[in-house]
Amino acid sequence: MNKRFVTLAAAFLIAAGGPVLTGCTDASSAAETVVVYKSPTCGCCGDWIAHMRGAGFEVEVHDVGDLGPIKERSGVGPALRSCHTATVGGYVIEGHVPAEQVKRLLAERPAIRGLAVPGMPIGSPGMDVGYDRSTWEDYDVVAFTASGGTDVYAHIQVD
Repeated sequence: MNKRFVTLAAAFLIAAGGPVLTGCTDASSAAETVVVYKSPTCGCCGDWIAHMRGAGFEVEVHDVGDLGPIKERSGVGPALRSCHTATVGGYVIEGHVPAEQVKRLLAERPAIRGLAVPGMPIGSPGMDVGYDRSTWEDYDVVAFTASGGTDVYAHIQVD
């Protein structure tokens, strides 16, 4: 099965509200292509995409006019939302999640729907360009389930 097929199949399952793919332990075969849905005019989304590419991910970008339906189908509740939604390896990635946490997610393969960085915290990947480091803020990467449960997956503390 090729990587593109696995990515498309995972995106379809998520969009259809199906189960998150689990059980694949090899991250390279788990479709490391990050499929991003974003507004065509969002600059910080472009900076997050550059962050992901810099971390070794292949990124496929889709500019869309209305992200609401994508977030709904992906199970991203209003409290978790940010400016872009992505999928990788059967998981949903909402907002400015650090590449390090996405790699951890793909290595650990927990039984969750995805990860989110709600809002747009200053200093998170993509929100770190053009901001004085003294204004950066600590933030949480939140794991969320298909049933709406949430838990802190990682606390990111800026120095």
